[in-house]
Amino acid sequence: MASGNLLLPLREVVTIEAKMASKRDFFQDPVVERLLMKHGFRVHITNMGSREIAKQDYEGYDVVFPSGQPAADLISRERARANRPVLLYRPFVSPIVLATYRDYAEVLTAEGVAKRLPGPAGRPMYYTLDMRKFIDLARGKRAGERRDPENGYRWDEIDRDDRVRNGNKILAQTSDICEANSAGTYLGLVAFVEHGDDAPDNEAEAERLARKIKPLLVEQGLPSSERAETYLSPDGQSIAPVTVIYEHQFLAHQIGQQADKGATDDERVLLYPSTRFVTEPQLVALTGDGARLGELVTRDPELQRRAMELGFRARSATGGATGDELARFLTERHIPVPTTSSDDTRAVLPSLPLLEKMIEIVGDCQDRTARR
Repeated sequence: MASGNLLLPLREVVTIEAKMASKRDFFQDPVVERLLMKHGFRVHITNMGSREIAKQDYEGYDVVFPSGQPAADLISRERARANRPVLLYRPFVSPIVLATYRDYAEVLTAEGVAKRLPGPAGRPMYYTLDMRKFIDLARGKRAGERRDPENGYRWDEIDRDDRVRNGNKILAQTSDICEANSAGTYLGLVAFVEHGDDAPDNEAEAERLARKIKPLLVEQGLPSSERAETYLSPDGQSIAPVTVIYEHQFLAHQIGQQADKGATDDERVLLYPSTRFVTEPQLVALTGDGARLGELVTRDPELQRRAMELGFRARSATGGATGDELARFLTERHIPVPTTSSDDTRAVLPSLPLLEKMIEIVGDCQDRTARR
């Protein structure tokens, strides 16, 4: 007699060993985990910064997923030299942004450093930030005034309406510059602006520029590894009022707020740099199983939709970045859609060897490694 339980063949589940930086947010999402399991994949993640991924041994791993192109390029070049080429997949993109709080954004707006982008009921969620003027404040330059570059302006010096009551210097906090792609990319943006909207093209130039901008990136102490978590914490405003994160991290927070509370977080806002660089996270497949995973997350409609629900800009069928689907998704949920100014400057990062040299100088990375 049949027992009533049908014995169905079990689908083999492949465990993917992966090193990932901030884009692990996607793979650790419960919905994504279920979708991957449906296709026979389980992803075991070792978490570390993008640059750390590129610098460490990745033998025994199926994929590595740094958050930006420079780290992926380092890995690709290393493997090519060893005659072990890799496959690259770009499932989504997420711009670098400066996350802040409404009072700080309004102080910068009153100073003429930021501008409100259109928003509902005069309460914008997004601003554009003039990177030249923002850096000038840190350098002791203000409209009609100039002082010692070592004596940059502090928030309470430009806060006419006593909104923020903060005596710290006006700087953007980043994750660890020796490890994180977001920090390295922000370094590249600052360098581009300080170099007359151009990237350095030789080593001597890059070294001089790195030493010049170093105080703008490390003056407020050794940063934590997870800036987005700090920014979204209850104490975030007192710890780091302006923080370099990825757009998807902010949007995921607002999507969650709308779903849970029926309203967005009105106090947290984004500053889009007028000089911008769109990060291209690249999933680097090191094995055949890794390549199968890369194909799946890049082409599967359910996974692409989930990426959008987590705040990422999905890629079009032709491989180009598109925000159209994300814009529709946000509009349906009454969340303001981010827009950027058409006259923004597209930044160019230094070449990979020069960017590496600048990161080493600004972060004192070699000295820190030697002390471990």
